[in-house]
Amino acid sequence: MSPALLLIGVLTYFGLLLVLARCVSHGSGAEGFYVGGRESPWPVVAFGMIGTSLSGVTFISVPGSVATSGFTYLQIALGQVVGYVVIAFLLLPAFHRLGLASIYGFLGERLGPAAQRLGSAFFVLSRTLGATARLYLVVQVLHTLILAPLGVPFAVGAAVVLAMILLYTVDGGVKALVWTDTLQTAGMLTGLVVCVVLLWRVDAFAQLDAAGLSHVWVGDPLSRDFSAKALLAGMFIAIAMTGLDQEMMQKSLSVKRLRDSQKNLLVLAVLMLVVVGAFLLLGGLLTLFAREHGLAAAGDTLFPAVVMQHLPAWVQAVFVLALVSALLPSADGALTALTASTCLDLLRVGKDDTRTRRRVHLGFAVVFLALVLGFKALDNASMIYLILKLAGYTYGPLLGLFAFALFTPRALSGRLLVAVCIAAPLLCAVLDFGQPWRGYQIGLELLLLNGALTWGGLWLLSRR
Repeated sequence: MSPALLLIGVLTYFGLLLVLARCVSHGSGAEGFYVGGRESPWPVVAFGMIGTSLSGVTFISVPGSVATSGFTYLQIALGQVVGYVVIAFLLLPAFHRLGLASIYGFLGERLGPAAQRLGSAFFVLSRTLGATARLYLVVQVLHTLILAPLGVPFAVGAAVVLAMILLYTVDGGVKALVWTDTLQTAGMLTGLVVCVVLLWRVDAFAQLDAAGLSHVWVGDPLSRDFSAKALLAGMFIAIAMTGLDQEMMQKSLSVKRLRDSQKNLLVLAVLMLVVVGAFLLLGGLLTLFAREHGLAAAGDTLFPAVVMQHLPAWVQAVFVLALVSALLPSADGALTALTASTCLDLLRVGKDDTRTRRRVHLGFAVVFLALVLGFKALDNASMIYLILKLAGYTYGPLLGLFAFALFTPRALSGRLLVAVCIAAPLLCAVLDFGQPWRGYQIGLELLLLNGALTWGGLWLLSRR
């Protein structure tokens, strides 16, 4: 299919999202922007959160990782199921009890304003880096497939995508996201199902096994992908990147009753496991197809190469729209959550200060554009592991902070708290870059190590 027709399809899809957002968020006000009026239907929230949790990185990078890592990423997904259960029965009750619009208000209630601002600052750093890395990946694919053949520079394409996202989030906020994310998740999963069906073969599982692509478990304790490490890392990745993340939790907090919010998380856990398994299966089928047809594409370029070079034109259109659907939930939700956390936690402005909120929203869009251009210069081959690596450094202090606030009755001054939360990631960096450490390689358990160092430092310097 020609790039011009694909571009028309993408612009039409953006128009549909804008109309939907305006319809559902009309007259919602500040309460609608921050917590969706606390009236979101939990099944809709659960389905829409699939797209937010997975994003374009999963859509592109997870299938591309199968050629080198097999199905080992499923270990992380299994660990995440346990993490979602912890969020549902430990964190959600605390957040709902306080009626929070920002989850970092819990740190403020327990440890004081400095802890609330620090928690928000780590979230702002974490989500800004993670969301822009995801955004870069999908904009890069769109640029290669559509914009470059039409002579549109990468920077212009990225700016246009962010401008379109701004149009339907600047006023609608969470009220709009609950419904637009549902549409986007449906688009992403449609693309997944269509591609799996077209590439399916009768003896697919036997061929995957024979090619050495279907292994899940890793028994070597020294490996980065050792099963025990991956399961534990998956659990704490879910706790940190969902339960301690304003973007993810703002949608659960938009559900009126605690019990329904818990249903949302438990259903999400099951659906996520199924969807990740389907993406890994797709990656195996893509790898077999590429080997049979002599394709040199690998990593993040594998999925686009197979679709755009070997599958029918209508499938190419489905793929591009599914890719856009995978891009938007992580970018639009991040902009809204970063705006909310900055206004409520860092600037401490009133919910009804619409002027400041819009300026912050626009400011983050500009930051997003700058970082996307930075990732373009970096051009990492597989973004999924880069993002998870970054999360180990930025979400680790959040994990330690919340664990300290939840499980200890102790307190400490704001200066000591800041010092510990900066020292822990620096120490982790020393350990990380010093590997291999007598043969042992630090992998995704870096998040847990960082959180443990933060908690330990806080406990040692605190008082009853």
